Amino acid sequence: MDAISVAVVRHGVVEAVHTVHAAAVQDRTLVAAAGDPGLVTYFRSSAKPLQALPVARARDDLDDRDLAIASASHLATPDQLAAVRALLAKAPATEDDLECGPEPTRIQHNCSGKHAGMLALCRAEGWPLEGYRLAEHPVQRGCLAEVAAAAEVDPESIPTSVDGCGVVTFALPLERMARAFSRLESLDAGARVAAAMRAHPDLVRGPLSPDTRLMETLPGWTAKVGAEGIVCAAGPDGLGVALKCTDGAGRPLEQALRSFLAALSVDFPQTAPEVVRNSRGEAVGEVVVL
Repeated sequence: MDAISVAVVRHGVVEAVHTVHAAAVQDRTLVAAAGDPGLVTYFRSSAKPLQALPVARARDDLDDRDLAIASASHLATPDQLAAVRALLAKAPATEDDLECGPEPTRIQHNCSGKHAGMLALCRAEGWPLEGYRLAEHPVQRGCLAEVAAAAEVDPESIPTSVDGCGVVTFALPLERMARAFSRLESLDAGARVAAAMRAHPDLVRGPLSPDTRLMETLPGWTAKVGAEGIVCAAGPDGLGVALKCTDGAGRPLEQALRSFLAALSVDFPQTAPEVVRNSRGEAVGEVVVL
């Protein structure tokens, strides 16, 4: 099928159109695509469940809240910050050890849970805390290996760059991202990480985010949004999907994901229209699939 077009409509006038490419994989086979399933893009924060695997294996003292916040792009709510602080205490590490940068403080950075998990891994393995974000550090080399193994590609073939929070991010075709998610629960510690995310979807992001909403709505589904318009998800039957908005917008992701899942006979129900609001909180438009 063609790429998914998602429009923003204000009082009957199409104001913007976003193009979303998608891939679905099951049993290592591409079972559906919208647009270009070979589109190469960065995994960004959608890779967090894979990046949490090493610490989940190394630390049997971590509970579901710890692993959920280690896989999160949180919104710095009180409950989310409490989860980050609890993980730092278990590491043990402090806010000063976080290398994610201020937003406006280190612990309020939306990736501070992932960074706390990396610090906990350093403690478990006896690695230095300083520089854990850098490509040559064992933490980042391990994360590259995890992503490559999940996607079943040679790690040397994966282009890398620096993510928004300072750690390494990985570029893959959408089909390989979908494959990685389809295999998540079969990976060592993958079922533990996925179950933790499903148990605490509110820690993973927030009530208006498509990953949190999907996990709250569909039993057995695990999902993670990333920056620049990407979302990946996995179903209980080993179906993995990956979607990318080419202009980097996050606004069309939920409607595109809902449309793509519908083509796969998966019902991600919409309880209310997705609206565009102005600064007064008034509904002035809607987001729809064309």
